[in-house]
Amino acid sequence: MRKTRAVSTDWRLEIERNGYYPGLVIDAVATALGSETADAFVVHHEATFDPAMEMRRHITVLLLTETRLVVCHTDEHPPNEGGARPHASTTTDSIQIGNIQSVALTRVVPDPANYVPGTLPAEAVLSVSLAVNWGALAHIDLEPASCADENCELDHGYTGAITSEPLTLRVSQTADGADAVANVVNFANVLSEATASR
Repeated sequence: MRKTRAVSTDWRLEIERNGYYPGLVIDAVATALGSETADAFVVHHEATFDPAMEMRRHITVLLLTETRLVVCHTDEHPPNEGGARPHASTTTDSIQIGNIQSVALTRVVPDPANYVPGTLPAEAVLSVSLAVNWGALAHIDLEPASCADENCELDHGYTGAITSEPLTLRVSQTADGADAVANVVNFANVLSEATASR
C-alpha cells in the first residue's frame, strides 16, 4: 500500500498560512500569473542569517501554468544605518516551459534497507536547469586552450563554458514538515511531465 499525502490546491491560502507579508507576496504572484491558473505550486519560507548574525526572511513561490514557470522571490531587508524602516523586495520571473532543460529531484531517505515504496523522503531537493540565463548566477569555467601537437609551446588562449546556476529548492520533514516535502515532490513530478510533453 502506498502512503500518500494531500497536496494543497490554493496558492493564496498557502502564502497566507506562511504569514510572510502575505498581501505583498500574493499581489506580486497574482500580477505575474495574470489570467493563467496554476497547475501546481510550491511556497517555501525560510530564515537565513547574514554575517552580522541578523535574521533575514525569504519566501520563494513557484507556480506552473500551462505555458510558464512563474518564480517569485521576496526578501526582507533590515533598516539601514540612517534609521529607515525595514523594507522588502519582490522579484518575479516568468520562464517559458520550453526554456527548461531539466528537472531533477533528489530524495534523501534514511534507512534505505527498510524503505517502503511510496513513503515520503526525509528531504527533497528540487533543481531546475534553464536554457537561458534568467538573471540568476552563472559559472564561467576557463582552462588553457591547446592543440593536437604535444610539443607545441604556443599560447592558444583560453577555452571555457558558461553554465547557468540552476534554480534549487530544498525542504525537509524536520525543518518544513511532511506536507512541504510532499508538495515539492508533487511539483517536481508535474513540472517534469510538463517539460516532457513540449
